[in-house]
Amino acid sequence: MPTLTTHRALRASLAGFALLPALAVAAPAASAASPSPSPSASGKPAPATKAGTSFLTAINLAAGQDANVAASTGDYLYWAFGASEGQTPTIGLTVNLPPAADRHGPQTWSVEVFDGLRRRQSCTAGTQNATGEAAAPALSLSCTMREVRSWAEPWSGDPLPGTYYVRLALSDAPQPDLGLAASVQLHVGVKGDADNAQPEGGELKAPLVPPVGGGAANAAQAAAPAEAEDHWYSGWFSGWNSRWFWTVAGGALAALAGVAGYTLTRHPRGRRPARYGSVPPQAGAPQPGPYAGSGQP
Repeated sequence: MPTLTTHRALRASLAGFALLPALAVAAPAASAASPSPSPSASGKPAPATKAGTSFLTAINLAAGQDANVAASTGDYLYWAFGASEGQTPTIGLTVNLPPAADRHGPQTWSVEVFDGLRRRQSCTAGTQNATGEAAAPALSLSCTMREVRSWAEPWSGDPLPGTYYVRLALSDAPQPDLGLAASVQLHVGVKGDADNAQPEGGELKAPLVPPVGGGAANAAQAAAPAEAEDHWYSGWFSGWNSRWFWTVAGGALAALAGVAGYTLTRHPRGRRPARYGSVPPQAGAPQPGPYAGSGQP
C-alpha cells in the first residue's frame, strides 16, 4: 500500500515534467539576450595574423585591414595590398624586438615596397631602415610612396594601379640573435582618390595584379598544349620523311663539296711548277741510249 512519502515523490516528478516546456522556451531567449562578440562589429576587418615568406605566398590585406604577426628574427615577411590611381599609400610598421636579456647587440630592420611587376618602388618620406639598440624594446619603420599614376611610359618605373608588396626583413643582427621571437604590427594608409590622378590623357589597359592562385593558374596554363606557329617554310620540315630527306640531301651536298674542294686544291699530275727554270745538260755526261735501263749493251 503506497505511503505518504511515495505520494509526495510522485507529485514532485509530475511538477518537474510540467516545467520542461517552460525551460525549453526560456533557454533560446536567454541565449539571444547575450550575443557573442564579433570581430567586425566596428566595421573594420580583423587584423591579419599571418605573413608570407615570398612574393607568391604574400598575405593579401583588404582595404583598411592591419596586420599583427608573431615572427621569428631573420625571417622575410611579405604582405600585399591594392592601390588605385590618384592614391598615395603610406606603410607604417612597428617591430617589437625580442627581450633585451636575450639579445647580443643592436638589430637593423628594413622595409621595401614592390609593385606587381616586382619592381622596387622608392619612398618619398619615412624611415626605411631603423636600428634598435641592445636595450631598445621596439623600433618603427615607415614608407610614403609616390602617387599612383593612371598611366606611365614603358621605360619608367612609376607606380601604377594594381597590387603592391611590402617586404620586412632583418638587415643586420648578431648571429646568436637569429631565431628569437618578435612581433610586428603593420598599418597601410591611403590618401587621395581618382580625382587626384595625374597626368591626364592616359589610361592603363589592365591593373598590375598577379593572377589569383599563382601556382595553380600557371600549372593549368603549362598543362595546356601550345599551338604550333605556321610559317612559309613550315612545310619543308613537316611529314614523316622530312628527317630522312634532309639527312640524305645534306650528305650529298657534303660529298660534292668535298670533291670540289679536293679538285681545286690538289696539284695536277705530271706537272711540276718550274720555279728555277730547266737544268741544262752537263758536258761529258753519257747520254741515255735507246736501251737504257733495260740491262742490254
